[in-house]
Amino acid sequence: MQLFQDDAISWLSTLADASVDLVVTDPPYESLEKHRKIGTTTRLKVSKSSSNQWFNIFPNERFESLLTEVFRVLKKNSHFYLFCDQETMFIIKPIAEKVGFKFWKPIVWDKVCIGMGYHYRAKYEFVLFFEKGKKKLKDFSVPDILECKRVYRGYPTEKPVPLLETLIAQSTNPGELVIDPFFGSGSTLVAANNLNRKSMGCDISGSAHEHFLNRIR
Repeated sequence: MQLFQDDAISWLSTLADASVDLVVTDPPYESLEKHRKIGTTTRLKVSKSSSNQWFNIFPNERFESLLTEVFRVLKKNSHFYLFCDQETMFIIKPIAEKVGFKFWKPIVWDKVCIGMGYHYRAKYEFVLFFEKGKKKLKDFSVPDILECKRVYRGYPTEKPVPLLETLIAQSTNPGELVIDPFFGSGSTLVAANNLNRKSMGCDISGSAHEHFLNRIR
């Protein structure tokens, strides 16, 4: 397991072509800021109900550069999973296809418990499933709706390890390399380690590094 503190695109640019077996990541996309401002989430800001530091937004205009680098570092015949909301999905899909990915479908993460909000309160999140070349999943019986309880009182937008283990197990073999350019809470790295995969993660936030080092201690 290797950790790096850098801008995601800058870090990816240091990796060799076709050197990575799987990318799983959850960028801090622009629409999160909108949800924070209108109060449909409290977990993403410093408040009485949250001790977490808000992280810097990754602007939509940088996604083409990011996805170009992700495509370059992935090996031929590999997968790429990206967590996002319904707004960001429509922005990312055409960009990812432009740089060379095949888009299979949005996997729905059913968080089981209802979240905050209005106009039908949030209970799910998308995981966009992309492919470079052709690669079969390990288990065709896994559905495209994955039920896994969200993490309460964790790092902002923390993802549950069992959910990430499902994605990693579906798309890699033991000993292969999984990376996360926005590792945040470090759940992807923990899941990869649990499954005996190699892992590397990058996050520009010092709070993310501090949180993850405390987590693995």
